[in-house]
Amino acid sequence: MRYALLDRDGTIIVEKHYLKSIADLELIPQAVEGLRRLAQKGFGLIVITNQSGIGRGLVTRLQVEEIHQELVRRLAAEGVAIAQIYCCPHAPEDECDCRKPKIALAQQAAADFGFDTNTCLVIGDKASDVEFGRNINARTVLVRTGYGKEHEPTANPHAIANDLLEAADQA
Repeated sequence: MRYALLDRDGTIIVEKHYLKSIADLELIPQAVEGLRRLAQKGFGLIVITNQSGIGRGLVTRLQVEEIHQELVRRLAAEGVAIAQIYCCPHAPEDECDCRKPKIALAQQAAADFGFDTNTCLVIGDKASDVEFGRNINARTVLVRTGYGKEHEPTANPHAIANDLLEAADQA
C-alpha cells in the first residue's frame, strides 16, 4: 500500500496557533473529501505533525493526544480512517531527529506499516513539509491553506494545490 503523509495544522485542520482544546478543533473545508479521495486512490493516511507547543510548555501532551483522538473520531464518523498520527513534541531549539523536516517519524511510520518512503505522497502547508517530503524522496504537494500561500514562493514542491481535495486530485 502507498501512504499519504499529511501535515495536521493548516492542511487537515484550521491553523489555530498552538491548538489547546477540542472545542477549537475545526476541519478545513474540503479536507474530509480530500482524505476520502486519497483513500479511494489506494493511499493509507498517516498524519505527521510538529507540535512544538508541548516543548514550549504552551500545551500538554495529554491535550494534544485528546485533540488527536477527537480528530480521528470525527474523520472516522465521515468514513475516513487515519492509520496513525505521529507527533514531534519538541521545540525547534531541541534539535531532535523527529521534527520535520528531519525524517525520524517517517522512518518510524515506514517501519510500523512496512512501506518504502519513496512511494509516499507528502502533503503540507509549509516549506518544512515539502523539505521533509524531499528528504524521504517522496512526491510533495504544498496546499495553499494554512501557511501555504506565504510558503509558496520558497517551498519548491512537486505540485501546488488550493486545498487537500485538489491535492488528492493531483495524487
